[in-house]
Amino acid sequence: GQPPLRSDQPWRRPSFHTTSDYTMSGRGKGKTAKKAVTKSAKAGLQFPVGRVARYLRVGKYATRIGAGAPVYLAAVMEYLAAEVLELAGNASRDNKKTRIIPRHIQLAVRNDEELSKLLANTTIANGGVLPNIHSVLLPKKSKKGTSGSVSQDF
Repeated sequence: GQPPLRSDQPWRRPSFHTTSDYTMSGRGKGKTAKKAVTKSAKAGLQFPVGRVARYLRVGKYATRIGAGAPVYLAAVMEYLAAEVLELAGNASRDNKKTRIIPRHIQLAVRNDEELSKLLANTTIANGGVLPNIHSVLLPKKSKKGTSGSVSQDF
């Protein structure tokens, strides 16, 4: 059908344009498109600032949400999570376990005064209770002069 291609006829050559061949003018990402930086990365946080912002907006807590509010809230939540995880990790190591279970979280929270106050009305599922025996219920220390095994005198 067609005559052979010659180098002086570029319009005959089939062209496969890709986005890397040319830069788009005006809007859109061209060749030098920068990598997106998340709000969490800008704030130096691990918790998602954008998601917290969305939840604040969708939750209708207020008609307007400032730009710093989700950053601050994400930072507070990250701090609390890190604090609980560190104490729970210590509790799991004390019990010679490598995995944190709800019992370790319960022990961590209830042994820390401030976290216990914060989570006073919170039930941790499968957490159990702190080991505690009231001093009145403990057996009395027997004096050395009394008869050893007699429990009651008639």
